[in-house]
Amino acid sequence: MPKIAIISDIHNNEINLEKVLDYCNAQKIETIICCGDLASKETLDFMNDIYAGIILYIFGNADYDDLRDLEDEKKYRNTYIFKKFGEAVIEGHNVAFVHYPQEAKGLARTGKYDFVFYGHTHKPWVEKMRADANQKECTLLNPGTTAGEIYPPTFAVWETDTDKFDLIRIHELK
Repeated sequence: MPKIAIISDIHNNEINLEKVLDYCNAQKIETIICCGDLASKETLDFMNDIYAGIILYIFGNADYDDLRDLEDEKKYRNTYIFKKFGEAVIEGHNVAFVHYPQEAKGLARTGKYDFVFYGHTHKPWVEKMRADANQKECTLLNPGTTAGEIYPPTFAVWETDTDKFDLIRIHELK
């Protein structure tokens, strides 16, 4: 049963990030979608050193210049980098990911995606939208904040064969 981890708003919190990465490695999660705000290239390197799977990364508003220097790169180590928003086909599902919630809603309204993931607010959230009466339903999901700023630290795991999402509380991980 393939699983995908969705994380956001790490803000250089390597202690919480390591717990997430250890969980992903133990659960054999092969892909992480990161919806922005790693903050620094050092944190991206930390992530790539611990996690050997594929990382899909979109920039957020709190990414420093050393990380932004990679904006014109398509790939850095095992991380695929997207500037404004990312999109992928995962297990037959059209997926988009972005940092900002308003942009996520705009992507959902296109009717092109089954799932749109986003961050920025630090608040875990899931909702369903339709572009119009004739369009398919799109699930929007915010995994919360890995850093644990404003809200307790969380991330999401998507079981792609059942389309079930679990919110994982990082402080409950060992």
